Amino acid sequence: MAIATDPPRVDAADSALPRRATRRRPRTLGAWGAVAPLLIYSGLFLGLPTWALLYEAVRRTDPATGTTSFSAQNLTASWHGIYLTAVWGSVRLSLLTAVISAVVGLLAAQAIAQSRGRFLKQAVLTASGVLANFGGIPLAFCFIAAAGTGGEATGLIREIDPGFALDTFTGLVLVYPYFLIPLMVLATMPALDGLRRQWREAAAGLGGSAWDYWRHVGGPILLPALLGGFVLCFGSSFAAYATAQALTNGTVPLITTRIASVLSGNVLAGQENLGMAMSLNTIIVCALMMAVYLPLRARSAKWLDR
Repeated sequence: MAIATDPPRVDAADSALPRRATRRRPRTLGAWGAVAPLLIYSGLFLGLPTWALLYEAVRRTDPATGTTSFSAQNLTASWHGIYLTAVWGSVRLSLLTAVISAVVGLLAAQAIAQSRGRFLKQAVLTASGVLANFGGIPLAFCFIAAAGTGGEATGLIREIDPGFALDTFTGLVLVYPYFLIPLMVLATMPALDGLRRQWREAAAGLGGSAWDYWRHVGGPILLPALLGGFVLCFGSSFAAYATAQALTNGTVPLITTRIASVLSGNVLAGQENLGMAMSLNTIIVCALMMAVYLPLRARSAKWLDR
């Protein structure tokens, strides 16, 4: 006669452990699977070109013997002479246009944020998204066609600056904010929209003035977004090439136009590796700008998401 026995008891905590482990694996694989296309794309179209630039920047070929060697001579030469002058020219242009665009863009974004017209706000944001990507040859052609060398607008500017021309450093300072100001508007609008009306009312209820509110509440919250927009404008101006080339034809010393001259052989033949070293320097500067921008953006989003 068979004796019925109870099945072995399994503790609930012990049975939950393998289940949790098996449940976490698909989630982990699913997360990596979702990110895999972006990682592959970044590796192919960002990582490989950067590695190629680094390889070509440190490679030198002897024109007499054809032997190849590796040294830091190209990188060292890219920070001296006319190439260093081009770097400082781009830094000056980027700083000046970024300051102008940051101030004007912040004022414009504040006016848009306070506007009650929803259609106007959407129209301005859409136009800003288009104009922020309108640099290059089309923008240069528009300014040449509108102002030219003897237009009415050019004559008015020459009453203040007699030496003004579109193909000079001052001309670039006038043209670049056309696509940098919309970029600043797009960078600061989310922060301005995130300011709560309750914060202003609370400051007023505690006896604070408008200046106290912007000094202790609104200003510290907007500062990361403002600095982030400034960094974006600086990086966009520093990396711009087509607008400056179309307007000045390389007469204004800028790092981007100098790279194009070296790669095309307009300066010295056989200096392509030096151009690669200058391109690598530009990537490093832009990467530093993004390294500054991302923490500022994250800090601003932390306050605005509350």
